[in-house]
Amino acid sequence: MLLTVAFAASLSIVVIDGDTIDVNGERIRIANIDAPEIRGAKCDAEKRLGIVAKHRLEQLVQAGRLEIIPGDPKNGRVRDRHGRTLATIRIDGDDVGEILIRDSIAREWSGRREPWCE
Repeated sequence: MLLTVAFAASLSIVVIDGDTIDVNGERIRIANIDAPEIRGAKCDAEKRLGIVAKHRLEQLVQAGRLEIIPGDPKNGRVRDRHGRTLATIRIDGDDVGEILIRDSIAREWSGRREPWCE
């Protein structure tokens, strides 16, 4: 099911970190990116970048028409191993994952977590 809302304010949206949000109590993981961790970060640099990614995602989800397209476009999975809904998220038609990658605060999901620390 495609969820489209004109204003994110009409939903209860909580940004958990740079690649995960709660929408009306449903945990949603952005399917096409990997963002640095805040909790469980392996180094201070990862935690700092994770906080930047979280704040940017908060800005984006409040910026315009929000679309949540369930399912991972690469493999069709609807849930990840933690039970979160996998989805592509768009704001005014722009892919949020691609924006975060362009901003250098996330990277394309490779199918597994890669280290953020050197």
